[in-house]
Amino acid sequence: MLNAQINQRHSMRLKNYDYSSAGAYFVTICAQNRECLFGKILVGAGPCAFPEMILNDAGRMITNVWRQIPLHYPGNDVDEFVVMPNHIHGIIIIVGADKMGQPQTHCGQPQGVAPTRLSLPDIVRRFKTMTTKQYTDGVKQLGWQPFHGKLWQRNYYEHVIRD
Repeated sequence: MLNAQINQRHSMRLKNYDYSSAGAYFVTICAQNRECLFGKILVGAGPCAFPEMILNDAGRMITNVWRQIPLHYPGNDVDEFVVMPNHIHGIIIIVGADKMGQPQTHCGQPQGVAPTRLSLPDIVRRFKTMTTKQYTDGVKQLGWQPFHGKLWQRNYYEHVIRD
């Protein structure tokens, strides 16, 4: 009985919350075992120097996939985003539909009909799948640093942005 309790994962999601409802969501997705696969932080010299994130090819690929989310999934948008050496932070916006069922962007312009309404977990899963495929191709064809097992950790952190 104790082993069943230890191995049971507790959901980090809000109970009874509809994660396909319109709104903005802050997400953090970590690389498996927090491996630094996406670039490095360069610390400048001097008392006023700021650290700077230097993306490698994998980090640039992840940025491009993030920016393409609205193109692949109408009715969804992205906002601020940053790639760190072993994780990403970003804001995903699930846009509401108008009275005719047409997805609307946050500025009110129709994007076309989305076949189904995607939830936040759907969008994150698809982002992870696309980046994993492209990263694997980069390892095989371009000599990127290999990852062990999976590229991303099983879960992700999210926060519903309420205002």
